[in-house]
Amino acid sequence: MNAGQQHLLDLYRAAQRGEAAPPAPGIHTVRTVREIQRWHRFRAVVTAPADHLPSRIRRAVRSAATALLRREARATGAREGAPARLSS
Repeated sequence: MNAGQQHLLDLYRAAQRGEAAPPAPGIHTVRTVREIQRWHRFRAVVTAPADHLPSRIRRAVRSAATALLRREARATGAREGAPARLSS
């Protein structure tokens, strides 16, 4: 059943029950898209530059690489008997 058929069925049910007719499909689509665009523009203005996606990806990669290096340094240091150290 597509949206038009569902709408006709809803119209029939509303008429049988004496209720108000539901809005036709697609009536609020343009308004909804505009509100979503406005929300994204607002978020772009109020979000700190460090919280934008490229910065978050860079931070995640850097922290993952650091964690892997620490684990590798610990494993290497434990095998050689020397304490593992990382320079920051």
